[in-house]
Amino acid sequence: MAFAEYIWLDGNRPTQELRSKTRFVSVDTEAASLADFPEWSFDGSSTGQAEGYDSDCGLIPVSFVRDPFRTSGDFLVLCEVANSDGSDHASNTRAGLRGVLAAGAAAHDAWIGFEQEYTLFADGRPLGFPADGMPAPQGPYYCSVGSDRAFGRRIAEEHAVLCEAAGLLYYGLNAEVMPGQWEFQIGYRGVADEDAGLLNACDHMWFARYILHRIAERHGVTASFANKPMPGDWNGAGMHTNFSCARTRSPGGIDAIYQAVKRLAHAHEEHIAVYGDGLAERLTGLHETCSIGEFKAGGADRGASIRIPLGVEQKSCGYFEDRRPGANADPYQVAAKLAETVFAIEPTQRMALVA
Repeated sequence: MAFAEYIWLDGNRPTQELRSKTRFVSVDTEAASLADFPEWSFDGSSTGQAEGYDSDCGLIPVSFVRDPFRTSGDFLVLCEVANSDGSDHASNTRAGLRGVLAAGAAAHDAWIGFEQEYTLFADGRPLGFPADGMPAPQGPYYCSVGSDRAFGRRIAEEHAVLCEAAGLLYYGLNAEVMPGQWEFQIGYRGVADEDAGLLNACDHMWFARYILHRIAERHGVTASFANKPMPGDWNGAGMHTNFSCARTRSPGGIDAIYQAVKRLAHAHEEHIAVYGDGLAERLTGLHETCSIGEFKAGGADRGASIRIPLGVEQKSCGYFEDRRPGANADPYQVAAKLAETVFAIEPTQRMALVA
């Protein structure tokens, strides 16, 4: 028997939150498969996903990794939420991404990577902020070293270790521009046979967020994904998203990147609509952002909506970075919208497949 921690996204609006509960399962821990984790249910009336008179919602296991908080034979199990009749629940954004892939995106072999920024809070303020007044202006905190400027490193490092123990596509971390603000990255790592496809990378992002919240519990702090955690002359928090496909990664793929940028320019408002709550507070045109009402692309430009890295321009192939998604954006929705736009998939095509 093993512990299985079932994890799902609730019905909270405007930003969904993570929920979880535990059960024992009979499983061969050395050769576990999804079939070993039975479907389960929960009280949807307590998560904003059902009414009390018909409160049961289904949990459908879709991905699992090792549980780094328990023993080596226990698991974290990510689930999609289903209605009582087995259909996809309205809060199930993973189903929307499945629909985009089934409508044609899967044929393009897209990879995605996320640069997740977050802010650690204690006593109502970010780590490193004094009880009265403000810390020194931002500048010395980014990629910093030292107890007077790198606030929360122990938590960020512990998160890295546990994500690796879980088997996630974790590939880096750094202190960010504001005190108490950090970043970790999930996605393609250049390791043979690892799946950096849209669905798997997004699943791993949610696992990584869950692990971060659990570590924060241990230390008596809160991990915030707010887009503008502190008002004033402080950087916001984003989830910059790196995207590529077979064409962009092939020799001469820069032309496919330019084509993708043109399509993204025409769909700017559609993307902003699903790129996170409170995004206007972050995308002001200041603090390494483009204004929310403007779209522009540039090579190595961190003030652009879409950045084409210098190395990509030099090699004429690779990926582009969408700098618009906010820290609290849903990776499933970001991935689905990027694939939908870049591969010219009509919303009606994918909606028909998940209805």
